[in-house]
Amino acid sequence: MIKVKTDPEERVSQGNIYRQVEYIESFSEDEGIITISKIIFPYIIVLTQDCDLSQDFKFRFDSSKTQDKLILSVLVAPLYQADLVYTGQHLEKLGKKMEPINKNRSPGHILVQNNNPRYHHLQFPEESSLVPSIIDFKHYFSLNVEYLLNIHKTNFVCKVSELYREDISQRFASFLSRIGLP
Repeated sequence: MIKVKTDPEERVSQGNIYRQVEYIESFSEDEGIITISKIIFPYIIVLTQDCDLSQDFKFRFDSSKTQDKLILSVLVAPLYQADLVYTGQHLEKLGKKMEPINKNRSPGHILVQNNNPRYHHLQFPEESSLVPSIIDFKHYFSLNVEYLLNIHKTNFVCKVSELYREDISQRFASFLSRIGLP
């Protein structure tokens, strides 16, 4: 079980979990009509390093400083409800068919133990109101910093404590740095 903090800081931080986050999947223009397709993720977790987020916040609102510390976007990943991942239904509303994972046997047991590099299982404390969740590192994306700052107060759920967020960060970096085989 991980530890979380429920009191929000003033800024966006690594390990923050937000609810109801909009992601622009695509947009198109046809004869002056713009069509936007967006996904609303029930929960996401911030993966960008906290030192970068701290520097961005410090320099973003101080006009006396240069703006070379600002970042354009923040890396995040959706949190999927674990029970839906096990049945392969976590992306059903998006029309995606996913492979079921048996929770009680391999590879499900491997997933719960965080022995599958693609996934990270999170068991939240009962008082957090979050159900057991899974991060699929293959589904990371970026969000505009301004957007996250705008929803920070209203959509903040909790923050994964430092020890656990560093574990997630290391596992994410390891997944990204893997050598892809055909």
